[in-house]
Amino acid sequence: MDPKLIRNFSIIAHIDHGKSTLADRLLEACGAVEKREMHEQHLDSMELERERGITIKAKAVTIWHEHEGQRYQLNLIDTPGHVDFNYEVQKSLQACEGALLLVDASQGVEAQSVANAYLAVEAGLAIVPVLNKIDLAHARPDEVTEEIESAIGIDATDALRVSAKTGQGVPDVLRAIIEKIPPPSRSPDDPLRALVVDAVYDEYRGIIVYLRVFDGTLRVGDKVEMLGIGKVWEAIELGRFTPKMQKSTALGAGEVGYFISNIKKLGDVKIGDTLALHKGAKVEMLPGYRPPQPMVFADFYPTNNGDFEKLRTSLETLALTDASFTYEPVTSDALGFGFRCGFLGLLHMEIIQERLEREFDLDMIQTAPTVTYRIVKHDGKSEDIHSAGQLPSPDHYEKLLEPIARISILIPAEYIGPMMQICADHRGVFIRQEYLSQTRVQLVYDLPLAEIIYDFYDKLKSATHGYGTLNYEVTGFAENELVKLRILVNNEEVDALSTICHRDQAEYRGRATIKKLRKQIARHLFEIPIQAAVGGRIIARETIAALRKDVLAKCYGGDVSRKRKLLEKQKEGKRRMRQVGNVEIPQKAFLAVLGDREGEDAE
Repeated sequence: MDPKLIRNFSIIAHIDHGKSTLADRLLEACGAVEKREMHEQHLDSMELERERGITIKAKAVTIWHEHEGQRYQLNLIDTPGHVDFNYEVQKSLQACEGALLLVDASQGVEAQSVANAYLAVEAGLAIVPVLNKIDLAHARPDEVTEEIESAIGIDATDALRVSAKTGQGVPDVLRAIIEKIPPPSRSPDDPLRALVVDAVYDEYRGIIVYLRVFDGTLRVGDKVEMLGIGKVWEAIELGRFTPKMQKSTALGAGEVGYFISNIKKLGDVKIGDTLALHKGAKVEMLPGYRPPQPMVFADFYPTNNGDFEKLRTSLETLALTDASFTYEPVTSDALGFGFRCGFLGLLHMEIIQERLEREFDLDMIQTAPTVTYRIVKHDGKSEDIHSAGQLPSPDHYEKLLEPIARISILIPAEYIGPMMQICADHRGVFIRQEYLSQTRVQLVYDLPLAEIIYDFYDKLKSATHGYGTLNYEVTGFAENELVKLRILVNNEEVDALSTICHRDQAEYRGRATIKKLRKQIARHLFEIPIQAAVGGRIIARETIAALRKDVLAKCYGGDVSRKRKLLEKQKEGKRRMRQVGNVEIPQKAFLAVLGDREGEDAE
């Protein structure tokens, strides 16, 4: 197909501004989906996406549109809006020439609108501003146009006004895509270069690779090489998503589609790799994707130890479709064998956990989320620490650094006071304050990432009555008064419950943890001390009383020395038992403490 008749575009927006609904209307307007097959969020095929009303994975779909007598191929790549799935947005934008910047005409510009627009500008894309939800009674399109110009710095005077719900203005959007977004600039006659955008695993067909062809033409039967890995495959089937998989004999320059070969192993595909013809002309690799840095870590342990291999296979499958997710095996004295997993944020972690439980039928224990800390040793070398268990004693390092995030909060102007107080309480450093309009303010702070992942987001939402939005980016590491909070049960450290926190918060967090633990551990035949400690200093303690047998039950009278002798004998037995006895900590105790660590802090 002539590349001049192809348009590759993305829809970028904040969460809940109507991306998936606009995608539905575009599919309908071009006749890609029959009326009887149409349902809401058509491109959100994952059960979790439909349930939560959010997009998690970027989806590609090819639609055809007639304009001024020409038939155009429009390749839409639907993107997520949540900050945790920023990586999916970056991947999508690299396969496009333009983007629709969708802004809710009633809510206005929000944190992810700004962040995603900057990503598109950095990628050199043509941006078409679109105001959605103009059918709402409280829509304020003129004010929101000003907000777009002041917050993002792009001309929005001719921004399209649409209602994705009713379909109003959708023909104008299709016209703008064709007229304002440039076609691919490459030729079908150049040597083949295609970018691997994504991959999914199919039980019957192996791995299905999603790709964008930049140069040349890929035909069925071609032998292609993945330049990054060096593997050679034959193109058994090619096609496009319309949105169902539709076979094709070739994919030309500028087209987006899928590629199937006999790829069985998950390690044989790398997202961001370049496909070229095997033994063809030498070509340079396309700029791939900057590998995302996981910033939040949590350990997953199977409840049933026999499920360890099943958990490994499940994590392998998820890691193929989600390049921002990492995992490595770990062992714990308390919980056995498991995996330490890295995520981009808390929602990302929640989604992975739910997918493991639903799609792979796994029952797991998950430790409290922690961030990546960095230690600087006495010889100047640095090392990243992903859990409190990896932290050596203070004499083995010189500095302990924590990640700092630059956060931008968009809020209505009346909530500035409470929001500044929350940032100050969470060790935030004020950077700047900007008025986007008379009623909307952007606050910029530097905040430790550990503070964000505990309870910051909940407090932001409650302080702003749900109107505040947050975007953050990790900018570096800084030294602070950080300590390792150890939890001891019967004088033995429980590694799974240890955490790293600020010295000022150690006592509060330690008390909260041991109070919860005390309720969950059953009484034994001996007294059990539960302690929270920082270094060698105990900062909080709870005691579980021993189960006692009434040894005086048969003493109805007689000398008191006889009773005292029996009690002393029992006391000695308890002392000996405590030295050799093991405390059984049930798994529900770990679930109670680890499962609600954030909730405990928020109280």
